[in-house]
Amino acid sequence: MIPWLTEPDFPPTERALTEPNGLLAAGGALTPEWLLAAYRRGIFPWFSEGEPILWWSPDPRMILRPGEVKVSRSLGKTLRQGRFEVRYDTAFAEVIHACGQLRAQSTGTWITPHMELAYRRLHELGHAHSVETWQDGRLVGGLYGVALDRAFFGESMFSLVSDASKVALVHLCRRLERLGFGVIDCQMATDHLRSMGGVDVPRAQFVRALDRLIGPKSPPQRWPASDDIG
Repeated sequence: MIPWLTEPDFPPTERALTEPNGLLAAGGALTPEWLLAAYRRGIFPWFSEGEPILWWSPDPRMILRPGEVKVSRSLGKTLRQGRFEVRYDTAFAEVIHACGQLRAQSTGTWITPHMELAYRRLHELGHAHSVETWQDGRLVGGLYGVALDRAFFGESMFSLVSDASKVALVHLCRRLERLGFGVIDCQMATDHLRSMGGVDVPRAQFVRALDRLIGPKSPPQRWPASDDIG
């Protein structure tokens, strides 16, 4: 059995179920208070329309260290060609909506309208960010996630043209490395993220890393809309 939460006081992550892997608790709300309390403990919400809010902390956990992103030869060529313009935080609502729409068309999505509103609120507060790839004035790919001090929690990405989301991820890694971030949480392991440098680590190791990387207050971070990295 998992606990039903009425306050953002999450149980220790080691109490999460092994089957399904990482299910820790249910209930609560998707307010900034709940979401930020969860992320700083290595917990995230993931549930489908019609279900209660479910909170997860899988073991092992896939992470990507910003300085260790893998760039294939073909992706490196795309980056050098400058086929995309990369922007930050200029179209957050459009990015999260596109992520939800594409997933709904394939395997289904957890990015419900309620989730969209919750993360748009985090973005307005300066805690959630988007990385966007543009081509000929059109948004063609990107990703979004939550930043707390020196940890970034990736939520979802989308791509309408080849390499668009990969370019966004590489630019994110380079910016985070410059800012001194220590980890990108990938949440769920995928072959795509593994090919770009994602590695599995024990959940306990991940949670200890968050203790080092996230301070007690985690003020909002305002990111410039562009940078000069290649």
